[in-house]
Amino acid sequence: MRSYTAEPSLPPPGATPHARPHLSIATPASTPVSGSGPDSTVAPASVPRAPAPERAASAAPTTATAMTAGAQALNRLAAYVNAHSHALLRVTVGIVFFGFGVLKLFPSASPAEQLAVDAATKMTLGMVPETVLLLSLAALETAIGIGLIVGRRLLRPALVAFFLHMGGVFSTLLLLPDAMWQPHSPAPTMEGQYVVKNVVLVAVCLVVAAHEWGRGDRSGTGNGAG
Repeated sequence: MRSYTAEPSLPPPGATPHARPHLSIATPASTPVSGSGPDSTVAPASVPRAPAPERAASAAPTTATAMTAGAQALNRLAAYVNAHSHALLRVTVGIVFFGFGVLKLFPSASPAEQLAVDAATKMTLGMVPETVLLLSLAALETAIGIGLIVGRRLLRPALVAFFLHMGGVFSTLLLLPDAMWQPHSPAPTMEGQYVVKNVVLVAVCLVVAAHEWGRGDRSGTGNGAG
């Protein structure tokens, strides 16, 4: 029998003898490796998670979320006042006139009672009794106030009566100079200031009248066009 001897396989030329092959684990460049050598362990890389779409949407600022509750309430109030500004001016002046007229129905209840009677007496040349003048002024101011408050068909007559009445009121600055102006001074007295402050009411009713007559012209133009 022949005996065969197993010869070890020689490594190829240039190879290192007795080198044990081992598996190499490829790790990303950004992955940290603890230790060295074949027994080293690879630490898992931490990858940042993308934010959820809901979080991104809630983080984005919007107009509705930026406005506070107080600002929203002010905006609603401003819109309401802007839509009803003319009615608000009309009713407030009407309330003032109605109150002043009712006060003149009671003796000595109005601080401007005597002043109004003296001015009306001069304008009528003393031909009308003071009681009749006072009741007439009370009825006129009360009617103007009701017309301004109610509006509609009563508004235009009330506005005409208002401007005529204001002409008589401001005439007291000329008819009663001793009561309206301080001596040796162009400054008005307390009674004069009471008359001068009516310029605010005149300005308000000018705005109301412009809106009322402008609305009538617009409606008439619309009806003619139709």
